[in-house]
Amino acid sequence: MCRFKFILIGLTISFFIFACNSSSNTSSADTVKLPIADTSAKRHADSSKMIAPLPAVPKGAKVYFENLKNGSVVHSPFEVVMGIKDMKVEPGGAVVAGAGHHHLLIDAGDSVATGEVIPKDDHHLHFGNGQTKTEVTLLPGEHRLTLQFADGIHRSYGKRLAATIKIVVK
Repeated sequence: MCRFKFILIGLTISFFIFACNSSSNTSSADTVKLPIADTSAKRHADSSKMIAPLPAVPKGAKVYFENLKNGSVVHSPFEVVMGIKDMKVEPGGAVVAGAGHHHLLIDAGDSVATGEVIPKDDHHLHFGNGQTKTEVTLLPGEHRLTLQFADGIHRSYGKRLAATIKIVVK
């Protein structure tokens, strides 16, 4: 039985040596030296070069709630109409100067830092199809709504293109 194990181990080792050497004309030492980490780092560096920088915000640009004011009392569900001045609303995808799309932050602060990708969850609603209005359902009480404009890949334009109001839901 012991002799059978030695024969089996020997055959297994021979198979792996044969398989490794017959699959390429390089030695196993050359195979070990493949720059896998370097390729990954290069690919990461190349992809970051392909991402356009965050476009500048035009001087007079601002976002605003068209139908709600600070202190508005609403009944749930309610409509939110989102406005933008001196910029164009476009669907997400491409980074275009002077354009972007809306995000609605619900009880999630006054803005997202400039250049930061806006998360997508129950408190950060994305309108990447270029929507300018939505219906929102919230529990009764006071809530903070922030309208945040972002570029085509959801990078925030920061405080300059954010507007925050407090509302009361009855």
